Amino acid sequence: FNMVECEELGLLKMDFLGLRTLTDIKKAIDLVKQTKGIDIDFYGPDATYDDAGVFELISSGDTHAVFQLESEGMKKFMKDLKPTSLEDIIAGISLYRPGPMQYIDDYVRNKRNPAGIKYDHPLLEPILSVTYGIMVYQEQVMRMVQDLAGYSMGNADNVRRMMSKKKLDAMNKEREVFLHGGTDNKGKKIDGCIKRGVPEDVGNKIFDDMMHFASYAFNKSHAAAYGYLAYQTAYLKRYHTVEFVTAVLNNRITNIEEIR
Repeated sequence: FNMVECEELGLLKMDFLGLRTLTDIKKAIDLVKQTKGIDIDFYGPDATYDDAGVFELISSGDTHAVFQLESEGMKKFMKDLKPTSLEDIIAGISLYRPGPMQYIDDYVRNKRNPAGIKYDHPLLEPILSVTYGIMVYQEQVMRMVQDLAGYSMGNADNVRRMMSKKKLDAMNKEREVFLHGGTDNKGKKIDGCIKRGVPEDVGNKIFDDMMHFASYAFNKSHAAAYGYLAYQTAYLKRYHTVEFVTAVLNNRITNIEEIR
């Protein structure tokens, strides 16, 4: 069945990714236990994702075999960015793709100089501050229409989908609702920006920015899952290099190009 037909019938479509990286991590953890007697649990109650040594390794560009951070372009980006949190890695994975790459320089500049960040409206600050004033995620677009115009969460997701699929006629109608209010598909009232104190010209600019951005915005929950694996592989490389590299090599033993 076609995915759109499935969605219209109310069915849930799921994509499952098989990642060799998960095996790398498992094999490395087993080797660390075997050779050093150390138990590593990345998901236990004591697990943390804020180790300075890990961020130092990523910032140095020494990220061969580190999930998602292996390419020369990504190494350069991480050396410029000098990530200091898991949030930085999640955002980096989201930005290093065609489209959002144009915002990489702005992101790095704003991280270095947070005092220079400007928001089109104060309501945007709590939504965009985690990404230094740059729209990075689909979830931010959803939160913006909720907080600025009073959309429900379900309707905000419909707007995100409409924008990401570039449905121009629907978006032009939605602009009116975003600015002046209306009712959603369940008859629930939407305030609109103006009623919530956002001037019309500001609301229009924000809507334009969202439309421009949403066509290539990334899903944060997806990027976060990848960010966790990037951190875990960087942690293993930083503190258990021999075991990690052994696991990676053994897991590619039949591919001479990757071994090399």
